[in-house]
Amino acid sequence: MPPTLRAPLYRRRVIDEELDALIGQGASAIALVGAKAVGKSATAAERAAIAFALDDPAVRSLIEAEPALLLGGDSVLIDEWQHLPQSWDVVRRAVDAGAETQFLLTGSASQTNPGTHSGAGPILVLRMRPQSLVERGLAEPTVSLGALLSGELPPVTGTCEVTLSGYAAEIVRSGFPGIRDLSPRLRRGQLAGYVQRVIDRDMAELGRSVRNPAALERWLRAYAASSATTASFETIRDAATSGQGEKPARTTTIPYRDALERLYVLDPIPAWMPRARPINQVAAAPKHHLADPALATTLLGIDETNLLGRGAAASKGVAMLAALFESLVTQSVRIYAQHNEAQVGHLRLHRGEREVDLIVENADGTVVAIEIKLTAAVDDDDVKHLAWLREQIGDDLRDAVVLTPGASAYRRRDGIAVVPAALLGP
Repeated sequence: MPPTLRAPLYRRRVIDEELDALIGQGASAIALVGAKAVGKSATAAERAAIAFALDDPAVRSLIEAEPALLLGGDSVLIDEWQHLPQSWDVVRRAVDAGAETQFLLTGSASQTNPGTHSGAGPILVLRMRPQSLVERGLAEPTVSLGALLSGELPPVTGTCEVTLSGYAAEIVRSGFPGIRDLSPRLRRGQLAGYVQRVIDRDMAELGRSVRNPAALERWLRAYAASSATTASFETIRDAATSGQGEKPARTTTIPYRDALERLYVLDPIPAWMPRARPINQVAAAPKHHLADPALATTLLGIDETNLLGRGAAASKGVAMLAALFESLVTQSVRIYAQHNEAQVGHLRLHRGEREVDLIVENADGTVVAIEIKLTAAVDDDDVKHLAWLREQIGDDLRDAVVLTPGASAYRRRDGIAVVPAALLGP
């Protein structure tokens, strides 16, 4: 059993500041949750003197026999706690009893069996996602989401050398720290293996038997093709047929979808509902995203050259570029929003005549509205939905932003900010 899971070279993440602040304020137990390979263990291990990896059967058997072992030490990491759900309650009871140990838990699946542990209680739960654009080191951010949320209309300046081809490369490279820096061939193999593991092993570990792995893979492929849309799950189910077999039954795909969300493989954006000033005909459907857009390119069999209109799968790649650029940017915005204790939703009216890609909402209900456009030259048509929203909610709109693959950050005459995606930070 290793005394620590600490990585020899660790690159700080946005969530590190949040963890440091919470621990400094007296949080005795924090759980990092999210998809496999996002870096939870490495981040938690930076703060732990000893680690118990519960995905190791030998370690798991040891803790089953002697749960009190989890309570030894000043700082303890319980890695992949969901493999032994009672470990959560061991920590909860220890914290309730005033234990001085600092506990960190990581999990790649939400509660496996309702009732096996008694809720969060004194354990704070933080979501961790793949690396944001800032964490990938593409550019030094010049525009802060926190400043935009303040409503002070901060100056919007800065230039960026990341081009559209650079963003296409980032879509394919992924934000998984242990995968993104591999050679292209090895990276493709690792991402394909990631998808296969979800289908062949992770679903079963969650208690969801997959009788037809090929059907689940087709469903995932159809979901990937629906990235950044609000396509109905019936539409996704129909698309999963693709002439390759029988359509999976609705009673099969709904449990699949729920299990994939519990594994954090699906990461949909919920619909936003304004609080103080109702907007008529707001649709409630979520907007679909996978945990990382690189999983979508893996499932769809496209690479960065295809996204840019070259190669055998060029037509499919070009058709997906805008959606996957939105997924890439959305991933970063959600990380920065969490840093600022804000929530993220999307806005769409029932008939689709008005849409805003992302609504970042403060605790008081005020918001920053964000459109994500695959154009460097932003015109009035690109901001029309932001202008409409300003008319609808007035001062509740703290700021409005268009995120682009362009080179320069600035404010338009109407006050709407235009920001290269790589220049936005927490």
